[in-house]
Amino acid sequence: MNLPGLYIHIPFCKTKCPYCHFYSTTDITSVDVVIASIVREMELYAGEFDTFDTIYIGGGTPSLLTVQQLDVILSGVHKHFLVPPDAEITIEVNPADGDLAWYRSLKDLGVNRLHLGVQSFSDQALTFLGRRHRADDAFAALDNTVRAGFDNFGLDLIYGIPGQDLQSWRKSLACAVSLSPPHLSAYQLAIEEDTPLCHSYRRGSFDIPDEDASLSFFLETSAYLERSGYHHYEVSNYAASTSRKSRHNQKYWDHTPYLGIGPGAHSFKEGKRWWNHRSIEGYLKDLALETTPVAGDETLSREELRLETLFMSLRTAAGIDLAAFRLKFGEDLPKERHAIIQSLVDRGFIVVNDERISPTTRGLAVADQLALIF
Repeated sequence: MNLPGLYIHIPFCKTKCPYCHFYSTTDITSVDVVIASIVREMELYAGEFDTFDTIYIGGGTPSLLTVQQLDVILSGVHKHFLVPPDAEITIEVNPADGDLAWYRSLKDLGVNRLHLGVQSFSDQALTFLGRRHRADDAFAALDNTVRAGFDNFGLDLIYGIPGQDLQSWRKSLACAVSLSPPHLSAYQLAIEEDTPLCHSYRRGSFDIPDEDASLSFFLETSAYLERSGYHHYEVSNYAASTSRKSRHNQKYWDHTPYLGIGPGAHSFKEGKRWWNHRSIEGYLKDLALETTPVAGDETLSREELRLETLFMSLRTAAGIDLAAFRLKFGEDLPKERHAIIQSLVDRGFIVVNDERISPTTRGLAVADQLALIF
């Protein structure tokens, strides 16, 4: 069985991006109290989880933290859990944060992978997205990343931004590729409920790409990055080599256990999912009472696990491992879903070989719908 992953949520931002639906606050007065509570939460789980081979510090904006504050968190991890020498330790970075000394200090703390929230190389697009960095900050951050000695890092990019066409998107991709990042993530701008961007969209302030345009963006992204030497290994993720895939994120896609620490973090183990309070007040209150700050949980039924397995597997280029699926759910998909599978093959959405059902690029574009067909 694969070792579990540890996610640590830092719920603080200098400014809140209008499209973001993750829990965070711009009130940073309680940073040190929350960090101390994050370490206390680790202690409470030390008996249930013992070893992690991936650690991901996300948010929010973890790069707001000082080296000393990050040291407290990572020291807590090593105190309460086992971390193998080859563990992947990632931190998300806003390009507006940190100088070269800060980046070098991350290396000294044992961080070996950075994920940079570039989003766009267009200042106009960054303004629309409410980002507090500009294109020059992104270039400077990438320069610091390389100069500090990081050879494993990724960039986030967003497409489908109002006013963006395929030509301008290709320019962003070309700019990203020219910087030779080992990993790229490309997401379509999502209109999430109860966000300022959603309210603005419903007022008719801007338009978003229709279904055909969205498909064109997706296919162009995949084709361009594949030609540039990147492997399209998950709907939104591309790696320059197998070793540069996000080891942590892959745990979410194959039901490997993971523990989420911090306000709003989610966890999964043995068919059970639970989540922490999406408020600092609720989070701190529970920990002050020496109890885990869980706001709710659910135990997935066999059918829910089956559907999630299909859903997550078909979001990856590897697709469905048919032998593992038979062993886990007692279902021979090629035999019991033969007509459906053949129809999807004929329509160019999947391929079947080597005991796998794998989505084509067009299949990845409609991965969520494919799972429901099965």
